[in-house]
Amino acid sequence: MTTRLYQFIGSPFCAKVRKILEFKGIDFEVVELDYLERKELVLASGQMMVPAVTLESGETIVDSARIADRLEELYPEPTIMPPGWRGLHRTLASFIDNQLEEAIYPVALADELAHYSRQGPDRAAMWTLIRERKYGVGFVARTIADAAANWKRALDALAPFEEQLEGRAFLTGRIGLPDFCLYGQLFYLAFTGENKLPATLPNLRAYFGRIDRISSRLEPTA
Repeated sequence: MTTRLYQFIGSPFCAKVRKILEFKGIDFEVVELDYLERKELVLASGQMMVPAVTLESGETIVDSARIADRLEELYPEPTIMPPGWRGLHRTLASFIDNQLEEAIYPVALADELAHYSRQGPDRAAMWTLIRERKYGVGFVARTIADAAANWKRALDALAPFEEQLEGRAFLTGRIGLPDFCLYGQLFYLAFTGENKLPATLPNLRAYFGRIDRISSRLEPTA
């Protein structure tokens, strides 16, 4: 049985897990779920949230942080938590997955809505309903309309990472868990196929491309 990643393409947490799997050289299959029909996910994991990973052993893990921990336990090399850096990496990863995500999410909202609208009005309606149940009626329209303020907040939140990456390939000098978390958040701005990170963030643009090129695919032989 091949390892399977259940995902929605626009999810930064799915992007994070996908890239960890590739970094560790794990052969896996991506299962892109229909937003309305999640039967396969429910049968595998007993719930409806992504990301979820089913390993070759049949074990299924849900939640990107738990998945990262389990993959590190089962496949310790190459490591995503270098010795002596584990505490810092966990703390930074938590900040990126939570506080930074809050700043990036509103900017990506219009692209997500457009993505599900192309799949049909029923998908777009369900996607909107789920968000407005959490954030209140009218949240999606208000957020999309406030694009300028959203971009300012996102750029302010990304500025320390742009500075940190000056002259560095990775956040702490050696690739680790927070790099995959940050990649996931940046993927929010690129999942349409167009990288919307502005040119005023050259270090982050180069960094995103650097991690995006990581692949578990075998190179063709001559």
